[in-house]
Amino acid sequence: MEYTILILLLPFLSFLALGLGGKWMSHRTAGLIGTVALGVVAVLSYLTAGMYFSAPRLADGTYETLTPYNFKWLPFTESLSIDMGILLDPISVMMLVVISTVSLLVHIYSFGYMKGERGFQRYYAFLSLFTMSMLGLVVATNIFQMYLFWELVGVSSYLLIGFYYTKPAAIAASKKAFIVTRFADLGFLIGILVYGYYAGTYTFSPSEMALAKGGAAMIPLALGLMFIGGAGKSAMFPLHIWLPDAMEGPTPVSALIHAATMVVAGVYLVARMFPLFIEYAPGVLHIVAYVGAFTAFYAASVACVQSDIKRVLAFSTISQIGFMMVALGVCTSADPHEGGLGYMASMFHLFTHAMFKALLFLGAGSIIHAVHSNEMSAMGGLRKYMPVTHITFLIACLAIAGIPPFSGFFSKDEILTACFRFSSTMGWIMTVIAGMTAFYMFRLYYGIFWAGSEPGQKSASGGLAPGQQSASDVSDSHVPHPHESPLAMTLPLMLLAVVTIVAGFIPFGHFISANGTTYSIHRDWSVAGTSIVAAVISIAIATYIYAGSRQPVANALARRFKGLWTAAYHRFYLDEAYQFVTHRIIFGCICRPIAWWDRHVVDGFFNFLAWSAEAISDEIRGLQSGRIQQYTFVFLLGTLALILLLLL
Repeated sequence: MEYTILILLLPFLSFLALGLGGKWMSHRTAGLIGTVALGVVAVLSYLTAGMYFSAPRLADGTYETLTPYNFKWLPFTESLSIDMGILLDPISVMMLVVISTVSLLVHIYSFGYMKGERGFQRYYAFLSLFTMSMLGLVVATNIFQMYLFWELVGVSSYLLIGFYYTKPAAIAASKKAFIVTRFADLGFLIGILVYGYYAGTYTFSPSEMALAKGGAAMIPLALGLMFIGGAGKSAMFPLHIWLPDAMEGPTPVSALIHAATMVVAGVYLVARMFPLFIEYAPGVLHIVAYVGAFTAFYAASVACVQSDIKRVLAFSTISQIGFMMVALGVCTSADPHEGGLGYMASMFHLFTHAMFKALLFLGAGSIIHAVHSNEMSAMGGLRKYMPVTHITFLIACLAIAGIPPFSGFFSKDEILTACFRFSSTMGWIMTVIAGMTAFYMFRLYYGIFWAGSEPGQKSASGGLAPGQQSASDVSDSHVPHPHESPLAMTLPLMLLAVVTIVAGFIPFGHFISANGTTYSIHRDWSVAGTSIVAAVISIAIATYIYAGSRQPVANALARRFKGLWTAAYHRFYLDEAYQFVTHRIIFGCICRPIAWWDRHVVDGFFNFLAWSAEAISDEIRGLQSGRIQQYTFVFLLGTLALILLLLL
């Protein structure tokens, strides 16, 4: 499969062509170059998946791990080196399909959404760089190569989130995303260095010799530090604060970041290092589960009261990524029949979530394109004007709510089953969070498509106060009679809706499992039935509260629990807490005294040295007057003094 190098080269060449020559291209030409390149990448990814999964399995029942390319880039010792190459195994091949599919549809969708935007060519160049970075990350042959592309993903996200660089909110959001993830990535880098030193290699399989010498004791520390990087990239609590603000970028960028690229990088990292977690650090893996569970509950709580539709989806993404982390963390073995079901469930949910979350974000972009606002209070009754967007958005809501036969039901059901196998407490916690998911998604659905008799009529939207709007997508004017989006935008919606409907029927366990062998999904109807009941009850409650135009129940609840509602609306003031810690404590109490010491003591000392040298030089510079008579006189005077000393 040597042709797989083209999967990385084509988007990189597209980035170079658009980045260097984009200003001489028309919008149509630039868009076609980026889209055609991604179309070829998608075809190659599908071809790779077809060839890989159709190949005969090995004697132990697993798929062969292929390395079409690998060369030593920076050798340190005979066993320790930084290599660059391409690694193909079940999860990397699956990720190639997910990334290329979503990215291609985002490229197509952007033809309509970004039409007429200044910087259109630059936008497509950044999309190509972003896609190439994520593709390079998932096919990395070693942890250091993964880290290099990991950082490229961070740079690409900074460029895309801050695409509207003339708007202060977009600039602040891009810097916030970059800085927060850089702090997390410091832990990732330290973990990589610890792993390389004690494991004797940067590959995903540690050296037996290094482990025999005591390196195994340090593997849990290395994996824990690596998870910090994954938690930052996947927006796990408390490193989640960058993701809601990332909505300041164009909506198609939000779809790409939230569905198939940046936010799943942390999940992919844990999955890639899963054999090491299971063998050497099961305790760290369970910490991953607890962090994921708390993050899922926190994000779902905040999503229940947000008024900006993109922020609802942003917190939904954080919650769903938490589900994936929990599924990985509750694994107790690599055998899917005993304790490894969560691995398959996590990857399955990653696959299905990428499709319906991309559908939700692109649907949100279609809505924003029609009404020129992110706020639910400016929406309502849009089902009559945007039938395609309405139906496709409803399909995505049913999928994420876990209603059969949509894909989200099948993958989330496996996660809940794995959680119940781990402990009944974890199972019930995640079931409740799944019910919350159904509630806030249908609150969003009714607020957009039903609440209010006409678009533009202010709806209560659950007592929602005016919230912060995305600077990239909001204008002061409101279109009284919106219309359906053009085909370039609705076609990706329809394609993603079809995938969302059928993806759950894929026998995912036949292709991906914790130990690589075939696993046939056996549905536990006690778990599935409970989750369906929870989802249906939650949808019914959301229908009762939000389906009407006036929403008196929602307003009454908002007034009755005003303190809790306000705290959740402000994300429980975590952003304010970060501001207080950074500005008042770190900058005010630590950095300011250090700055004073630097200016007055350190700078003062060196200024004193400079002043002293200057003052002394002023006093002695007369000795170098340039007059020969003076030099002769001094010379003779010195000679006479020496003679007198010798005589005495």
